[in-house]
Amino acid sequence: MLVLSEAQTVEALAWEPLIDAIGDLFAQGCTMPIRHHHEVEVPGERDATLLLMPAWKAGAYIGVKLVSVFPDNHMRGLPAIHGSYLLSSGRTGELLAVIDGGALTARRTAAASALAARYLARPDASEHLVVGTGRLSLNLIEAHAAVRPIRSVKIWGRNAEKAEETAAAARALGYAAEAVRDVEAAAQAADIISCATLSSEPLIKGAWLKPGSHLDLVGAFKKDMRESDDDAVRRASLYVDTYGGAFGEAGDLLQPIDSGVIKKSDIRAELAELVTGQKAGRQSAEEITLFKSVGAALEDLAGAILAYETVTKGLPVSA
Repeated sequence: MLVLSEAQTVEALAWEPLIDAIGDLFAQGCTMPIRHHHEVEVPGERDATLLLMPAWKAGAYIGVKLVSVFPDNHMRGLPAIHGSYLLSSGRTGELLAVIDGGALTARRTAAASALAARYLARPDASEHLVVGTGRLSLNLIEAHAAVRPIRSVKIWGRNAEKAEETAAAARALGYAAEAVRDVEAAAQAADIISCATLSSEPLIKGAWLKPGSHLDLVGAFKKDMRESDDDAVRRASLYVDTYGGAFGEAGDLLQPIDSGVIKKSDIRAELAELVTGQKAGRQSAEEITLFKSVGAALEDLAGAILAYETVTKGLPVSA
């Protein structure tokens, strides 16, 4: 049985192969039951969340991810997300690999956003604003840079010191990155805005979005969470990773649907429809697009298969 550490998982999931693998599996399809979603009490802190996400390709692979989200872990200097992925044979049930769930989750989440950006962001998008300073922030920068000519990166967070640390880490990776204090001004200039927070209140306002911009919302994953306001969803062309996930958990869309700002029918497409060409993405250079993801077990399965086959079948390994 293969056991991949965080570093080994990262090394096995190079961005372009990972983005392609997720796109291919969305096109092919797989069995993806509704994920288990449980609230876990944490005395004296905000509740944690336990997620169990199964998926399988008949006769090939079976996978399940076990993830915990502890939103107050930042007080301990720990990541909010921990987890493991169990990959088994779809023919015999034999356990094939245990893969670091935190690294897999961060990379597949960013890769799914980059996959969406292939269809929704302008081809010349070069200014990237990242809202949030957690593990996802650097992954989102790297993933979008794999599909768009990103030249400038701005990073905003509630904690200015952490924003500076994240910007320094991005510069160490070769990006022209800087921390910003004025999120409104940064959003008004950005071609792509990625939000990766656990916010319950809107952080990005629709009035700030310039024509042609793309808003990528990946952080909020429950009905009472959101990162954008009503004006943002009203102004933008709306896309999601999966209809099931969005209509079940995406507060950024469910709250304005409930208040009558938008309708379910305003969601133009999910990723599977974009990658298969069933529905179109961006229609004009001036259009504002919005992609909302809450995560899909298909994405984890695609990443786990890629990591396993990269390591065991001697495929090139590159971070």
